[in-house]
Amino acid sequence: MAVAAASSAGVTGERIAYNEDVVRLFTVATIFWGVVGFLVGTFIAFQLAYPWLNLPYEWGTFGRLRPVHTSAVIFAFGGNALLATSLYVVQRTCRAPLFGGPALAYFLFWGYQIFIVLAATGYVMGITQSREYAEPEWYVDLWLTIVWVVYFIVFFGTILRRREPHIYVANWFYLAFIITIAILHIFNNLAVPVSWFGTKSYSLFAGVQDALLQWWYGHNAVGFFLTAGFLGMMYYFVPKQAQRPVYSYRLSIVHFWALIFLYIWAGPHHLHWTALPVWAQILGMTFSVMLWMPSWGGMINGLMTLSGAWDKLRWDPVLRFLVVSVAFYGMSTFEGPLMSVRQVNALSHYTDWTVGHVHSGALGWVAFVSFGALYYLVPRLWKAERLYSIRLVEWHFWIASLGIVLYITSMWVSGIMQGLMWRTYDSLGFLQFSFVETVEAMHPFYVIRALGGVLFTAGALIMVYNLWRTMRREVRAEELLPSQAGALRVAAAG
Repeated sequence: MAVAAASSAGVTGERIAYNEDVVRLFTVATIFWGVVGFLVGTFIAFQLAYPWLNLPYEWGTFGRLRPVHTSAVIFAFGGNALLATSLYVVQRTCRAPLFGGPALAYFLFWGYQIFIVLAATGYVMGITQSREYAEPEWYVDLWLTIVWVVYFIVFFGTILRRREPHIYVANWFYLAFIITIAILHIFNNLAVPVSWFGTKSYSLFAGVQDALLQWWYGHNAVGFFLTAGFLGMMYYFVPKQAQRPVYSYRLSIVHFWALIFLYIWAGPHHLHWTALPVWAQILGMTFSVMLWMPSWGGMINGLMTLSGAWDKLRWDPVLRFLVVSVAFYGMSTFEGPLMSVRQVNALSHYTDWTVGHVHSGALGWVAFVSFGALYYLVPRLWKAERLYSIRLVEWHFWIASLGIVLYITSMWVSGIMQGLMWRTYDSLGFLQFSFVETVEAMHPFYVIRALGGVLFTAGALIMVYNLWRTMRREVRAEELLPSQAGALRVAAAG
């Protein structure tokens, strides 16, 4: 059903004039911001290992650059990837061009890039709300609200004008991501500006209520921006690259509704052992543990889509990116509920274990599925015969995979060691280790984490070169198996 629903022409062979120009723009923006985010992340990883790398200017310190990195990889790289793929997928699965025409689509693209630049410049200049995520100030939030409404109009309008009676499940996940992020963004950023010509504002909430609202936003930003949206990506590109229908369409619907209903309640588990009432903490923990089943239902559905096509993993590195990303999704959605249990959280919270968990999901799930989607999209959008070099995709996969392994294992070891040192007492009941001693013990693991970031960034740069040559419709002479050459060659129509 997935392959049939995603065809570029109807049963009558009618050709539809899809708006691919804006998808190409979002694709290029995804590649650009991805490299920026990875480079900044690698630099601040070295800043933690070698503090002298903090520049003698405020804008060059870890505190200013850390939110630049997180926002660049989540909202710039991840956001542009979601916009590119969602606008590509919705047109083909609905067999209809984008609603609103080129004007609305171009406003969406440039409006979103303006938001990214405004947020990034605010971070380096210290113009933020000074909350948990160092969020942009009110004027950036207001602009993003306008852009996001346009995104919803374009996407939902395309679904309404569809020529395909069936709404493919990928569009369900994309639409849930768009609507829920809008709600989260509006309520989390309810603030009163000091003046219309100033940058400062004050939140309408304070204390425990503000903390709960922030983590309702924070966890569901993970749940809907970094999970639901990218699951929409998985449900389109895995079947397309594997040339197999979704393993169980019924399971995909169960997966969707279970995830949507459960995720929204899980935020309080980030506030264990705080002033938040214990019943609210346990509520978040309970729903987090319940999330394990629908999350693994989606993982099983993605992996089992390869039934009868597992041999393709030996020679198709693009499919390997997509499938390994699903495996990382399964691992992260097991580790998350585990860390939400109060007794486990007492050890893991505020430690590098959390950092390792976040990056196993960010690098292994979000980045890998995005890489696979980019490798799928670029030859089709630029009408190339195939990717410039399959071997370079192989190099990218193994170098990036090694980088992820170094990153998350070093943070797991560092985090557990850190947590144990914090709670070690001597015979007199005093803490055995000072905070400085824990930092000193973590130094080797910080160096390993930074080297992992170097490898991951190097893999991304290989991808940039490969995709640039592909955009120029160049094909590198390589010895490919007959089955491999045929499967990796793309039709001009896409």
